[in-house]
Amino acid sequence: MLAKVNSLTIWGIEGYPVAVEVDISFGMPGVSIVGLPDQAVRESRDRIKPAIKNSGFEFPSNSKMVINLAPADRKKEGSYFDLPIAVGILAAQGVIPLDRLSEFSLVGELALDGTLRPVNGVLPIAMKLSELKSRKKILLPAGNALEASIIKGIEVYPVSSLSECTAFLTGKQEIKPTVSDVDKLFKSRRKYSLDFKEVKGQAYAKRAIEVAVAGAHNIIMIGSPGAGKTMLASRIPSILPTLTLPESLEITRIHSVAGILKEGIVTERPFRSPHHTVSDVALIGGGNIPKPGEVSLSHNGVLFLDELPEFHRDVLEVLRQPLEDGKVSIARAKGRLTFPSRFLLVGSMNPCPCGWYGDSTHPCHCTLAQILKYRRKISGPLLDRIDIHIEVPSLPAGVLLKEREEEPSEVIRQRVEAARQIQQKRFEGTGIFFNGHMT
Repeated sequence: MLAKVNSLTIWGIEGYPVAVEVDISFGMPGVSIVGLPDQAVRESRDRIKPAIKNSGFEFPSNSKMVINLAPADRKKEGSYFDLPIAVGILAAQGVIPLDRLSEFSLVGELALDGTLRPVNGVLPIAMKLSELKSRKKILLPAGNALEASIIKGIEVYPVSSLSECTAFLTGKQEIKPTVSDVDKLFKSRRKYSLDFKEVKGQAYAKRAIEVAVAGAHNIIMIGSPGAGKTMLASRIPSILPTLTLPESLEITRIHSVAGILKEGIVTERPFRSPHHTVSDVALIGGGNIPKPGEVSLSHNGVLFLDELPEFHRDVLEVLRQPLEDGKVSIARAKGRLTFPSRFLLVGSMNPCPCGWYGDSTHPCHCTLAQILKYRRKISGPLLDRIDIHIEVPSLPAGVLLKEREEEPSEVIRQRVEAARQIQQKRFEGTGIFFNGHMT
């Protein structure tokens, strides 16, 4: 008997529909999965068999089973198809009515005991489902329900196990769709735990950062160890303009695909600080089926590269296109993908290899040749894309110990938002948003 189950998966940061066809017939016993499955999909047959048995159903071990994932010319990866394949097997045996199946799309990973585990990328899957003319209902793991319910126009049914899913599809159990108030969820955003009022002194650096954020200018801070470069950079998200709902959904979609989404929706601007040993693929994105890299994970936020000259030169060079275009285009044999990457680049570096060149408290032991070699690790074309270069001097103990009230991030952010509103009026209808984006 043949059963067809509707499902979806992701390609890049976009969802696309997949039809899971299960055919059970007489012949040499075995399970064959076709349709360009990757290793994770092929391994699903070893998860599904015990999951079906441990859920109290019979697995047709003595029959020939062919599972097709259509369209067959696009590679499939991940554990998205565990639930639809298992349900397809039960439907092919007559356990689940086929007409009931046609109303739903199914996504989810199965554990050996039949329980469902959450999967990555549910938000773009829900977005794609909302675009389809029919099939606006989806069955997925309970852990993904809140994330999927953010998208309006679809019905999200959370299930915790294969047996619960089967009981619902056969009409033996009722499950209410998950409903979330997106506006309320978004407005209950957390406040940043870091604040500029915690930074003593460095008024010059604070002013430069404010100007950089207001005009969306990339910035690099040069100073000795302990001057406060990292402390300043980590507080930049607290003075960025308030995150809007469309921006939040765009960030959430990227983080969902990357598997780093902690809540149903992102309510804070991202701050990414990769280690200097990061590879070019991890920074820019890529892979057999490309995934977003750090430049996309920091979209609408801050990408902080600490100790900039310590990064491999070829890794830094891949930043040229996203800094220029605000997006990353990755070409593969199976297609071309584009990830958004409009971020504020913040870099920091020492003035020399030992870090004390020009410092009044520590002598520098570097030769001129060593200093020049160290600074040449960053290419001219990359430095051209960093608009503001400032020195951040180390402060004497007297300044740090002095009791004084520093300006909080909230006050600075209000000035930044006012400056950005002026720029939005200035560039209205031009496709440019801020000064830093001008050609």
